[in-house]
Amino acid sequence: MAEDLPKAGEVLAKGAWAKADFQVQLGYEARFLRRKRLETTGGLGFLVDLAQTTDLRGGEAFRLNDGRLVEIIPAREPVLVIRGDLSRLAWHIGNRHTPCQIEKDRLVIRADHVLEGMLRGLGADVRPAIEPFQPEQGAYGMGRTMGHSHGAEGAFIPLANP
Repeated sequence: MAEDLPKAGEVLAKGAWAKADFQVQLGYEARFLRRKRLETTGGLGFLVDLAQTTDLRGGEAFRLNDGRLVEIIPAREPVLVIRGDLSRLAWHIGNRHTPCQIEKDRLVIRADHVLEGMLRGLGADVRPAIEPFQPEQGAYGMGRTMGHSHGAEGAFIPLANP
């Protein structure tokens, strides 16, 4: 029963803790949470019960109610690695409001056959891979980009994180 599980009501920032007792691997979607039952790589079940929905990047740790720490590790997942005219390709990816990991010599998005076809059509070198996905955070430095409205004037208006 969930009542019997250790609870994690606190997240310690990356660098604010020394040694974890356990690890939990979470993909991109799973790292955006408030309340959820999780299981460590060693099989310990626990309940995350945070005050608000939180965007976890990896390297943080859940503090269980008994003081033990569970390190958050980004899981490897299907992605597309994109090379080519990165400025142009990034514009097309962003125009579709798609989360994108931006690096010096490549872009990375979650695997999507429609976007893969579009990018190939734009001349991109697109390769499937399995690796942790760490997309760029929102333009206003607050977690995930949840979409936006162009409003009557065409101005960018960010939505608050839920």
